[in-house]
Amino acid sequence: MGERRTWADKKAEIMSRPGAGAAYEAARIRFELGETVRRRREQLGLTQAELAERTGLKQLAVARFEAGGTMPTIPMLERLAEALEMRLSVQFQPLREAS
Repeated sequence: MGERRTWADKKAEIMSRPGAGAAYEAARIRFELGETVRRRREQLGLTQAELAERTGLKQLAVARFEAGGTMPTIPMLERLAEALEMRLSVQFQPLREAS
């Protein structure tokens, strides 16, 4: 059997592969957007079905988005923002400040 490795070692190996950093960053963005939408939906006391109705989406699409399963377009983010009674703000940040 092979030598056991720590998660940190395994992660470092995976992240060293070509394109892994970009894929990781895209997944992080999807997750954070979905989490933000879910939290705001819950603050408003809406179900996924109600949010779907407000945005013209299907409930399954809302669920998938909240789970970080899809990368939205700007128009979709605008629809979600309006349905969640929020204003969409898109920013560019220097890499040293982004986390």
